[in-house]
Amino acid sequence: MPSVVLVVAGSDSGGGAGIQADVRTLAAHGVFATTAITALTAQNTLGVASSFVVPPEVVAAQIDAVLADFGLGATKTGMLASAEIIEVVASRAAAGVLPALVIDPVMVASSGDRLLEPDAERAYLEQLFPHAVLVTPNLGEAAALLGRPVASVSDMGDAARDLAETGARAVLVKGGHLVADSSVDVLWDGKSLHRLHAPRVPTHNVHGTGCSLASAIAAGLSQGQDLRVAVEAAKRYVHRGLVSSAEWSLGQGHGPIDHFAKDPSSF
Repeated sequence: MPSVVLVVAGSDSGGGAGIQADVRTLAAHGVFATTAITALTAQNTLGVASSFVVPPEVVAAQIDAVLADFGLGATKTGMLASAEIIEVVASRAAAGVLPALVIDPVMVASSGDRLLEPDAERAYLEQLFPHAVLVTPNLGEAAALLGRPVASVSDMGDAARDLAETGARAVLVKGGHLVADSSVDVLWDGKSLHRLHAPRVPTHNVHGTGCSLASAIAAGLSQGQDLRVAVEAAKRYVHRGLVSSAEWSLGQGHGPIDHFAKDPSSF
C-alpha cells in the first residue's frame, strides 16, 4: 500500500509547477497524493497572468476532509498565498496532525511574479516554521525572510542556521540561482552543515524545480527515509528530470522538467 502525502499549494494552469508538479513527483515515487488547493493561477512557461486566492475556510475544509479519511505519512506546503492561509496550516500543524511537514516557502514565481502577500512573511517565520521538519527556501526567499542578501555558499550556510532559529528542525537553502559550475544546496540538519552538489544542466527547462524537490523529499520521508537521505535522493531525482528534459520545447519560456525520468541505477 502506498504512503500518503498531503500537499497544500497553488494550482499552475501551465502544469509545470505547483500542485501539478507535486502530484507528478509523488506519483513518480509511488506515493499517493492528496491535495488542498490554496490558489488558482493563470500561468504558463512565460509568467503568471493572474491569480485567485482560495478563501481560508475552503482551504481549511480541504485539509480537514483529507485528515478525516487518510493516514498521512508526510505533508508538503507550497504556495500559501496569504497570512490567513498560513495561519490555517499552522493551526493544524500545532495540533500535531500534519506529520513530517516540509515547507517550501513559495514567494515569487520563476518568472518574477509575486505569489505571496507581503504581510505573510512574518506569519511563515512566527507561526509555521516552528512546526517544520524541513524548510526549503531558494536564495531570494531566504534573503526576503532574513532581510539581508544571500549571495554565496557561505551566506547560504549562515542563512540556514539562522532560519533554523525559528524552531524548524532543518533548513535546506537552494543555490540553483548562484552563478557557478555546479548546483550547490546547503543543508543545516540541526547539528551540522552539508553541501550537496550536482552538475549544472544547461537548459531553460527549470520551471517547478523547487516544488518538485520539496515533494520528492516529502515522498522519501513518508516512506521512512532519514531526512538527509531523503534530501540527497530528491536532489538526484530533480537532476535526472533536468537532464531528461533539457532539450524539450514545451512552451515558449521556462519549461517543465521530466518528472518520470528513469533512474539509471534501475536499468
